[in-house]
Amino acid sequence: MSTETVTGTPVHVSMIMDGNGRWAKERGKDRIHGHFEGVESVRACVEAAIENGVKYLSVYAFSEENWNRPQDEVMALMELMVKAMASEMDALDRNGVRFMVIGNRERLDSGLNEVIDSCMERTAGNTALTLIVMLSYSGRWDILQAASKLAKMAVEEPEKAAGLLAMGQDGFSSLLATAGIPDPDLIVRTSGECRISNYLLWQGAYSEFLFVDTLWPDFRKEEFCKALESYAKRDRRYGKVK
Repeated sequence: MSTETVTGTPVHVSMIMDGNGRWAKERGKDRIHGHFEGVESVRACVEAAIENGVKYLSVYAFSEENWNRPQDEVMALMELMVKAMASEMDALDRNGVRFMVIGNRERLDSGLNEVIDSCMERTAGNTALTLIVMLSYSGRWDILQAASKLAKMAVEEPEKAAGLLAMGQDGFSSLLATAGIPDPDLIVRTSGECRISNYLLWQGAYSEFLFVDTLWPDFRKEEFCKALESYAKRDRRYGKVK
């Protein structure tokens, strides 16, 4: 299939990357091998996003709930994150990609946070694409931390809190971890699972969803472009009548 630019391209595409473990199991390998291969899919999607004019690409890399996985897998995943960031940063910077990490970073170790800060600072001025890695993230955590900020503000800065409340949903959105990033137009989940797993619960209220059977390590440029083509055929009404 051609990977030419399609019409109706979304501004923000978000990926729930699922199926790494199953992909590895089908091949008689350890689960972590699937995660390594999944990095190649992220690279392919970044390239396809740039080629097709997508401005924001977010990937659900590690949820708050994933901390409950076996400790050896968690440690291997964290090590993979560090290696992937280090190995990919030259290419991302060269291609004009701004790199961001969003999530509860207090749970990450200092070494990983240092790498993240370095990568974010290095690419802060890039404009071709913003790549957002959702790490130690969950939708409920995000809403709760925003509500906590608002409650604290109501006590310490009541006038500011009143101003945000007067803004309604926009005011509350400014307290979310994703503040300043447009809500996703399209959320894609791989591996055949049809749920959002506590992801972008506020931001995805009017997102288009696409659930595909492809396991994440097999989701490459062709699959990404098919997702864009599916989106281009959607009729987004936001509750209105056309």
